[in-house]
Amino acid sequence: MELQYRGAMIGGIVCQMFFGIILVALYRALYNSKPQTLPIESVATYVWLQQAFFRMMMASDAELLDKIRSGDIAYDMCRPVDMYGFYYVRIMAQKFMGSLMRAVPMLVMAFMLPQGWGMSLPSSFSGLLAALPALLLGLLCVCALENITVAFTMKTLDPRGIQGMLNLLMVTFSGNLFPLTLFPESWQKAITFLPYAQLLDAPIRLYTGAYLPHDALKIYGLQAFWVVILVALGTFLWNANKKRMIVQGG
Repeated sequence: MELQYRGAMIGGIVCQMFFGIILVALYRALYNSKPQTLPIESVATYVWLQQAFFRMMMASDAELLDKIRSGDIAYDMCRPVDMYGFYYVRIMAQKFMGSLMRAVPMLVMAFMLPQGWGMSLPSSFSGLLAALPALLLGLLCVCALENITVAFTMKTLDPRGIQGMLNLLMVTFSGNLFPLTLFPESWQKAITFLPYAQLLDAPIRLYTGAYLPHDALKIYGLQAFWVVILVALGTFLWNANKKRMIVQGG
């Protein structure tokens, strides 16, 4: 499904490249007026990785939301499959392929930008290797969050309210709006424990060296903890909704 829309892919790359350059320019202006302890190269790398994997966080299953609004989800309830598992894998495929198609060309272009504007190499080869499993666990976590949003949509029949609120929390506390590494030190323990920080902030910190490779197992454990909690909550909500599903129109 993702591979069909090459125009959307190209548009997404252009859009995220534009926003990436604007954000890096803003941070460079901030650093010129008030230098920070975190190097500007690390901030630029953080921005580009967030932009490259923006699709992973914000993609949603529009077809499923249409089925909920129209009542066609009743047909899915008749199929001999686990609905939660089916749509969890479906949204994971959409997020993974959509991100892969955009991230690869974006990161290539970001590496070609001048130093302080573009991507930097990982802090170490072991840091790069440690970031990859963290990125996969972040994908599992964001898919679980997406299915919780869908579960609330089954109650309200309109995803805009709950999706807007949850997306605001996600964008803020995942580091997409403002790198979490620039938040005050007193905030760090709280915001890095939240599930949103496990999506992209944790993998990026491993990549840039803000987290050392020997901290990887502790990070994986926290990510896995949130995956289990969010999947369990989502499964509970989906099963509860199936017992009291109201199909519009009959």
